[in-house]
Amino acid sequence: MSQLPDHLGLSPFRQRSPWIGGDLQTLRDTLRPQRFPPDRAEPLTIPLADGGQLLGLLDRPSGAAPAALVLVMHGLGGSSDGPGPRRLALALVAEGFAVLRLNLRGAGRGRPLARGTYCACCNEDLRPAVALARQLAAGRPLFGAGISLGGTVLLNGSLAGLAFDGLVCVSSPLELHVCAVQFERRRNRVYQRWLMQRLREQTLADPGGLKEAERRALAGPGRARTIRAFDAAITAPRWGFGSVAAYYDAASPLAPLIAGRPLPPTLLLHAGDDPWVPASPLRQLAAALSGRAGAGAAPVPTVVITPHGGHNGFHAPGDGPACWADRLAVSWLKRLSQAEGDG
Repeated sequence: MSQLPDHLGLSPFRQRSPWIGGDLQTLRDTLRPQRFPPDRAEPLTIPLADGGQLLGLLDRPSGAAPAALVLVMHGLGGSSDGPGPRRLALALVAEGFAVLRLNLRGAGRGRPLARGTYCACCNEDLRPAVALARQLAAGRPLFGAGISLGGTVLLNGSLAGLAFDGLVCVSSPLELHVCAVQFERRRNRVYQRWLMQRLREQTLADPGGLKEAERRALAGPGRARTIRAFDAAITAPRWGFGSVAAYYDAASPLAPLIAGRPLPPTLLLHAGDDPWVPASPLRQLAAALSGRAGAGAAPVPTVVITPHGGHNGFHAPGDGPACWADRLAVSWLKRLSQAEGDG
């Protein structure tokens, strides 16, 4: 289950010098930012049940009608303007897909449009976005592609009944508690500090304001300094969870996936040296799924674990703007799109 399927037509991942090792693979886009063409996506607002709005950016391919539409989701502390979503969207559009890059509640340019912040199981926010994406797909397949926590959001939404025709999740956490422990390791202090700064800025800019306890957790001398503490003070209570442990349990899709809860055809890509999200839950899932696929059986996720690649890195020799993970996602979704057309 952890091998690259032959039918996708890609060679196994190899690291691109000088980006050797999980940390340099992870940091490549930060240390050497890519230059992207001007962003000419069409902004679309998506009404939410509480009166707020999400902001999506629609990228259309030139020429013929799109083969399918892909809802692209950013990760923790990110937005639709980040290098991961931009790079993936460009690769998909070049292959004839339309792309809707979604800003989750409070993210990026969508920050002024809704109060509050997102979480890993924000299904009620995702529901109207999926409905709009299905409308924009106009009878063509609707796929989801999530980077890091964005993939977790898609998995949770799909497990809750939101209809996709296929999913790709890159470096996505399946067990949030494991990730919190990973970030608290001494070696990851810089990563956690960087993420916490982004989360604090995003939350302090909340147009709905903050409770005094939230403000102290974000800006006071006793402010939250770990992802777990941030989730305990902000994420869990805002989304109605009694504790951070209850939030992590509810928002971790590993257990339902092991139990065999149905998904559309799904590719889960992870690197064994990911410094942010340990690969052990993916290995646990792959072992549990081994032998389940067969004639007449419901599709099971395809798990691909590469030895190297870092966290949403996957920078390989010969990369252009697209990295190896982008090319793999495009290949997977093209194959699904063709199968839908044949059906």
